[in-house]
Amino acid sequence: MTVRQAAQVRPSTNFELYSWLFMRVSGVLMAFMVVGHVVIMHIVNHVEDINYEFAAARLANPFWRIYDLILLGLALIHGLNGVRTVLDDYIHSRGWRIVAITLLWTLGALFLIVGALVLFTFQPV
Repeated sequence: MTVRQAAQVRPSTNFELYSWLFMRVSGVLMAFMVVGHVVIMHIVNHVEDINYEFAAARLANPFWRIYDLILLGLALIHGLNGVRTVLDDYIHSRGWRIVAITLLWTLGALFLIVGALVLFTFQPV
């Protein structure tokens, strides 16, 4: 395929557009959420005060569980989407690219499920 032919090929869906937009929106949201996390965990509360009891009290509040879940989800999907882009660039065989991306999203879904289970099933002792 020549460069001219490659330039004329149009994608059949808007997936890459939405992927690009997600990266920008999630990056901005994560920037604010991470700053909030750092302020709460390292500026408002002193490092010596952060222990099991602090984490248990924080996770007892549904707001912080949702906040942490959103931050986990955004960070994980943002990172997976970045890796997907790299895989698209470097794996040229369609079959191997499908295998790699399927494995990537499967592991990502597993990590998101495990993270959500930890956040929502945590019971302080």
